[in-house]
Amino acid sequence: MSPDEAAAYLAEIAYHLRHKEDPHRARAFSKVAASVLRDRPDLDALHRAGKLESLEGVGAGIAKVLRELVAENRSAYLEKLREESGEPSLVAPQLTPLVEQGYMGDLHTHTDWSDGGASVLEMAQAAQARGYRYLGITDHSPRITVVNGLGPERLAGQRRVIDEAQRRLGGAFTILQGIEVDILPDGSLDLDDDTLASLDLVIASPHLQLRMEAAPMTERMLRAVEHPHVDIIGHPTGRRPGSRAGATYDFEKVFAAAARTGVLMEIDCDPARMDLSPELGKLALEKGCRFSLDSDAHYVDQFVYVDLALWMTRKAGIPTERIVNWLPVEGLRKEFAQWPPSG
Repeated sequence: MSPDEAAAYLAEIAYHLRHKEDPHRARAFSKVAASVLRDRPDLDALHRAGKLESLEGVGAGIAKVLRELVAENRSAYLEKLREESGEPSLVAPQLTPLVEQGYMGDLHTHTDWSDGGASVLEMAQAAQARGYRYLGITDHSPRITVVNGLGPERLAGQRRVIDEAQRRLGGAFTILQGIEVDILPDGSLDLDDDTLASLDLVIASPHLQLRMEAAPMTERMLRAVEHPHVDIIGHPTGRRPGSRAGATYDFEKVFAAAARTGVLMEIDCDPARMDLSPELGKLALEKGCRFSLDSDAHYVDQFVYVDLALWMTRKAGIPTERIVNWLPVEGLRKEFAQWPPSG
């Protein structure tokens, strides 16, 4: 059992536990999945030696799951959770490292310029070390004051820092400056058009007032996907499984509009979000959407969130050809510069 395979199983267990409103156990499984993926222990050797519980965060319950994964390449516990949620059993994951599958870069990350815990250079170096070819730095906009969001003046200052980090890293890796801008209740954005036009990419996300009635929420989201400077709709419902249901709106109408305007729908891989869900991801695919698969990392060790959420794209049936993170940076820039979309 490879670390990649084991992490995928553990991450899916965490997902189901969040839906069962068991956030404590969900966090425990998520943390072990991340540490297994990061540290890449020899699970077979630990199993033979009876030392699986020596792994960080592994108690008796998770050790039992790991023993079964190593011995039988399956998890009865996961199968039970799937059955309880009405899902059919899936084919056992066959994973290779993310970059070997063609993933080229993460487009939604945060730094210490807003609510992240690492510098621009530290985040970029960590992304480059994973084999990425590019990284989107998308700190928050000013609307949510507690996260120290960036207005035009601070974005200009950050641009200088990004340019210096780019100089140090060389031309084989590209840092894209973006923003995660807030979608206000009326559907407008909390930065002016000139500022948004100056950035490499713009993620527009719903953060506040998610309990709006479906009709005004639909209009709010439609206005965002029709904005000429928006490239990606971030975590499109704002949900947090197990603690917050997220916004409800006419998903078919909004997804169809996003497909028409060329705005990407994000699958935010943060284990606390997993948004879009596989079910809504499948609907968005049917409506013609393309996707961005991102970690929403706030620190260097959170890039692994994408690895842990790949099973969601498989469940939704989304091929990599519909996910822009498989594009080289030149194709990505062309994708974001294209307005209106062709074809």
